[in-house]
Amino acid sequence: MALVLFSGGQDSTTCLAWALERFERVETLGFDYGQRHRVELEQRQVLRAELREIKPHWAGRLGPDHTLDLGALGAISDTALTGDKKIELTERGLPNTFVPGRNLIFLTFAAALAYRRGLTHIVGGMCETDFSGYPDCRDDAIKAMQVALNIGMESRFVLETPLMWLDKAQTWALAEKLGGESLINALIEHSHTCYLGERGERRAWGYGCGQCPACTLRAQGYEKWRTRAFAQNRQKLS
Repeated sequence: MALVLFSGGQDSTTCLAWALERFERVETLGFDYGQRHRVELEQRQVLRAELREIKPHWAGRLGPDHTLDLGALGAISDTALTGDKKIELTERGLPNTFVPGRNLIFLTFAAALAYRRGLTHIVGGMCETDFSGYPDCRDDAIKAMQVALNIGMESRFVLETPLMWLDKAQTWALAEKLGGESLINALIEHSHTCYLGERGERRAWGYGCGQCPACTLRAQGYEKWRTRAFAQNRQKLS
């Protein structure tokens, strides 16, 4: 039984598909923290409906959705992800889209909900391979949180991070393996990654401004995945 941190983005949607393949009961959790790209919250229900249509057993396993209001996190943050600021690097070398403590807070609230709901696996899309340098996405941080949560709640939670050691091209490949062309199409048409919340122009990899760090990673990963897939197909035919 699993609880998936589900934002409505590419990574969390892929993680949701991953969990639906593995667990008999899967619930989802989203957070409203005043994020600039709040449109991602609107895409969550669209994506849940899409995933139900991809595989019959996914429909049977997908349980309730939960959304928590974490407005206090946005209120104490001074970032380009929670305010109208130009995206740039800070003097510490981190992009100013980094919301300090965000994933740590997300995991704490997720564990509290999982405790009440009787869910033992908490699934998140954190990644240390292709990421913007956020320290709370690192494997060490997630492992430390698992220890702290289990000690503090006297539980046996397992924090699952299926994308931790994948680059974005491999994440696209994983989505294709899990749900085929149907999941790829759902990711392109309905998932949202862009930090600026842009959904005007549809690109090969989906919707977004095409310039922010999230769009750049997504676009580069998509092109790399397509190039790899093309090369592999040529090898099979030769």
